[in-house]
Amino acid sequence: MKVVITGGAGFLGKKLARRLLQDGGIAGSSGKPERVSELVLFDVGKATGPGLDDPRVKALAGDIANFATVQSIVQGAATVFHFAAVVSAGAEADFDLGYRVNLDGTRNVLEACRALGTNPRVIFTSSLAAFGGDLPPAVTDDTALTPQTSYGAQKSIGEFLIRDYTRKGFLRGTSVRLPTICVRTGLPNKAASTWASSVVREPLTGVDVVCPVTPETIMVVLSPRKTVDAFVRLHDLAPDAFGPGRTLLLNGINVTAKELEQAVSRHAGNRKVGKVSWQHDPAIQKICDGWPQGIDSRRARSLGFETDKDLDEVVRNFIADDIDDQMKLVKAA
Repeated sequence: MKVVITGGAGFLGKKLARRLLQDGGIAGSSGKPERVSELVLFDVGKATGPGLDDPRVKALAGDIANFATVQSIVQGAATVFHFAAVVSAGAEADFDLGYRVNLDGTRNVLEACRALGTNPRVIFTSSLAAFGGDLPPAVTDDTALTPQTSYGAQKSIGEFLIRDYTRKGFLRGTSVRLPTICVRTGLPNKAASTWASSVVREPLTGVDVVCPVTPETIMVVLSPRKTVDAFVRLHDLAPDAFGPGRTLLLNGINVTAKELEQAVSRHAGNRKVGKVSWQHDPAIQKICDGWPQGIDSRRARSLGFETDKDLDEVVRNFIADDIDDQMKLVKAA
């Protein structure tokens, strides 16, 4: 069974890859587990790192907006996890690049899957940025999509494309709306939500960090461990399980920027802790304030998708799973 992960060199792409290699199999078209014989990790640069030297892994670099390239990597795939995207603030800053990657790239993936004629399984990562404007205290599975950014618009369009291609029988698609994934390893990126990881990750590795939003700013977060669990569980369920929209809204926990900073002190141990400086960036603040302040997805709960118990669990998971890798990055910088 061939599985493709676009954005496979990214943080979640590599985590999912390691999980699939560890598990060995995933549900095939019959619904029964099948062995993963080939795992393609596709991104703008080749995926590298511990655990990815497995002979089943093919790390490829290329342009998601080039249809011939996408068609070649998807050839023979039974499943495609489509993670590749320009992140929120990046898509807002560069309108053309955002649409080229997030819309044209998604359409290329779907068209390549359609051309297979085998009804492959496709998982598309959407975002809470699909919501916006005058929102309820907690968005639900039925809250209307009202994106306030180009990134949110692109993710919303992707959801509708997944729905229509599935309706036509070209593929078996599901979209998943993700909370902010926290704590990510690596360096801060252009995502408007990158501070949510930074105010935990940098201090715990002895690095000072600047937070661009107010201490009271709310973010809905989910740990990488729970997110990868969700991807695997989501893949193995039938697309019909997610309703006519073919979409799953994942629950997360509500935290403030200040609470994230405070969690560091509770788990610092004997580490030298970096400092958080608060330097307000109105552009980032506006984007974050336009996102949901809470999530209440009954569908995710009914299907058994789990959230982290609390913020302490989120931080403990980072320390257990990722802090050693982050320390290596810090030392190499």
